[in-house]
Amino acid sequence: MFEKQVEKFLKDEIKKLGGICYKFVSPGNSGVPDRIVILPGRVYFVELKTEKGRLSPIQKRQIKKLSDLGQKVFVLYGMEDVRKFINILKGVNHA
Repeated sequence: MFEKQVEKFLKDEIKKLGGICYKFVSPGNSGVPDRIVILPGRVYFVELKTEKGRLSPIQKRQIKKLSDLGQKVFVLYGMEDVRKFINILKGVNHA
């Protein structure tokens, strides 16, 4: 599965849930997650990777910073992880 297809699937599924999925770029802040998922009353940071992708050291540090601030951060490896994430969002009030 191509990365663009996975990105589109995530965006479309979030829209079906009444949310938005922004592609996130933060100039001067390398390694921040590449998506922000916003649902009513909830915000999630999402890093999309291919099934064989790996987090860089700076990505790990940025994810830790966000987590330490109490933010929900998910690293999703391919379509199957995106499907699991969507199911979590459907089944949990505040994942």
